[in-house]
Amino acid sequence: MKYLHTMVRVTDLEASLGFYRDALGLTVLRTKEHASGRFTLVYLAAPGDEEAQVELTYNWDAEAYNGGRNFGHLAYAVNNIYTACEKLQAHGVAILRPPRDGRMAFVRSPDDISVELLQQGEALPPQAPWMDMPNVGTW
Repeated sequence: MKYLHTMVRVTDLEASLGFYRDALGLTVLRTKEHASGRFTLVYLAAPGDEEAQVELTYNWDAEAYNGGRNFGHLAYAVNNIYTACEKLQAHGVAILRPPRDGRMAFVRSPDDISVELLQQGEALPPQAPWMDMPNVGTW
């Protein structure tokens, strides 16, 4: 397993870049705009430490973040998304967003922190029972 990034929702992208990039000194690694989803992602990291990233998520439509919704999730790359989910289930963890696509799954910690699991490298071929499982709850 490898730590990937921590996601934080922001309400003003320019002000947030002024803080994270300009004041704090993080470097912008990449920016992705998703017009169909109406959001922008900006990945930043400390100079010389690009392995530990912060993902700023800016939703284009105004939204009030309460109850900790501005903190998104922890993300980890795993060698095999299906094996990782099976292990979690064996420990009584609900798979809230199953890896139907062979690429991504979400679970929550006992303290309700969302954790994203991403298949390292290319997505695995869709596989039963995962490809038929619905989302459960929120992630």
